[in-house]
Amino acid sequence: MAEKDKNFSRRDFLKTSGIATGALIGGGIIGGLIGANTNKQDNATDSSSSSGGTKEASSSIRGLTFFKSMADFEVLSQATERIFPEDDLGPGAIGLAVPYFIDNQLAGSYGENSKEYMQAPFAQGEPTQGYQSRLKRNEMFMQGIQLMQEEADSRFKTKFVDLEGEQMDEILTAFQENEIKMRGVESQFFFRLLRQATLEGAYADPIYGGNANMDGWQMKGFPGHQLAYIKDIESEDFVEIKPKSLGMNH
Repeated sequence: MAEKDKNFSRRDFLKTSGIATGALIGGGIIGGLIGANTNKQDNATDSSSSSGGTKEASSSIRGLTFFKSMADFEVLSQATERIFPEDDLGPGAIGLAVPYFIDNQLAGSYGENSKEYMQAPFAQGEPTQGYQSRLKRNEMFMQGIQLMQEEADSRFKTKFVDLEGEQMDEILTAFQENEIKMRGVESQFFFRLLRQATLEGAYADPIYGGNANMDGWQMKGFPGHQLAYIKDIESEDFVEIKPKSLGMNH
């Protein structure tokens, strides 16, 4: 593959692959071609970079609410970065604090399925029927992370976080294509949960722990939560509005 093909941006990917994959939301990379982020950064664990690059360990300044092991958390971090990579438009999942968003969600009602009916009998459902597993979401995530580690060891004899980007993509694609055997859930369903949670973390209000500095919104030109638009609504010109979070004073 030519160098210019290997380093195309998220914008290029959206233009050329969005319709074909049929699974495009916002500025993230989802659907059939995970491997759009082929720019592998170094293995630094220093959190001094403002963007929180691809191989940079998620800063331990913030506490974890669900994960007990930083090793598991870093697998999650690198997987989300492959799904939503940093590029010329702005930060990726790690820079947007998506892993912390997911950590918070897994510790709460989302991860515990506390607002959903979770009683037997459990039968194999159709893909259109949605959630059909006895497992809670946080159990699915922990099993998926463990299997990512196991796949990295069996395929490449190393840890998932030490893989090259294309090797991570190979494993994630295997989940997406339902090639990995999981207990109580299909790997394709787990991948969809991971992808959805990654996008939610990139674009949800920062009050929930992701979308750091509202960079996800700023990349999209989304104004966030404004009190009113009355002073701009009559304008015939496009109005750029500085985004506001629910946590900001209006």
